[in-house]
Amino acid sequence: MFIEKLCEGVLCILTPLGPRYLKPKFRDRVHLMWIFRHFHRLPQQVLSAREQRFIEMLCQSAQFVSGLRSNGLEEAIVIGTLEHRVPLPTEEMQAHSAPASARRSPASPITDERGSS
Repeated sequence: MFIEKLCEGVLCILTPLGPRYLKPKFRDRVHLMWIFRHFHRLPQQVLSAREQRFIEMLCQSAQFVSGLRSNGLEEAIVIGTLEHRVPLPTEEMQAHSAPASARRSPASPITDERGSS
């Protein structure tokens, strides 16, 4: 099983649209085997920043493939499954966490000078 994962393993990424499968290069499969050495399924949040950048790089450069092997009958050998959560936009997060007084836009310096005279 170890050799099969190295030779033809895929990375399964769970997205809101369903599972997606990536076919990484050999050296990337070795790195993925290290990341998923103790767990078959990991949430994206538990990965280090370096590992998250590696996964993002894989998503941008690697080709998405079918979840089946080339014969179309058997399931692909999955190195690991990543639960990919789409982060909320930062503006919405700041608006929800900041108090109401902080959400108002500050007055411009020109308005302050006119208001104080």
